[in-house]
Amino acid sequence: MERLKDKVIIITGAAQGMGKVHAEKILAEGAKVVITDINEELGQTVAKELGDQVLFIKQDVSSEADWKNVVETTMSKFGRIDVLVNNAGITYNKKMSDVSLDDYMKIVNINQVSVFLGMKYVSEIMKEQKNGSIINISSMNGLVGGAIGYTDTKFAVRGMTKAAAHELSPFNIKVNSVHPGVIHTPMLEQPGVKEAVEKFKETIPMRRVAQAEEVSNLIIFLASDEASYSTGSEFVIDGGITGTV
Repeated sequence: MERLKDKVIIITGAAQGMGKVHAEKILAEGAKVVITDINEELGQTVAKELGDQVLFIKQDVSSEADWKNVVETTMSKFGRIDVLVNNAGITYNKKMSDVSLDDYMKIVNINQVSVFLGMKYVSEIMKEQKNGSIINISSMNGLVGGAIGYTDTKFAVRGMTKAAAHELSPFNIKVNSVHPGVIHTPMLEQPGVKEAVEKFKETIPMRRVAQAEEVSNLIIFLASDEASYSTGSEFVIDGGITGTV
């Protein structure tokens, strides 16, 4: 069953990692997919790999001009925007004393400001359509503490989601946040990281990390008409970590 047949879906940060998996799974559900990323070479390669129902647009998600271009290019190509997945984000693990203001503002701009800009410009199209779904990828660290900068911005995404849901509900636009825990990506296979994850997963109630496809399945639900009465909500997919804190 094609649960997203003919829906036009924008996914940011989708040239690799979880974003790429989301694009693959969403495409298989019958959608037309726009993937954006700062890495143009990799993005173009992925778009060719995924086929003619995929459009790649180079984007710095912290740039207002780039967001305007993404919306205009998507509308020119497909004529509508049904779903936005604000997936792009960065992280680092530093002590607060080691974080410069430039470091801090970089993560704020990419993780937080980008979500504001995406919602601002995409929602104008969705208002005209009187329909749409915005899915903001936060983190379990948008619910519990973690690294400075990353945690701050993921809490902000949670609050922005609720504010936007309240404002956009009269236009039949749903806005929800997704809060993944530890997800298996190539980054987890790096020396040192793999050993740390193996140790940490023993503290996860389900005793394992998630596969990226499990997060994709949740996103597909929120993008579909099945989630017609869900808005302003936090969807947690962390194997029970935050549920036991």
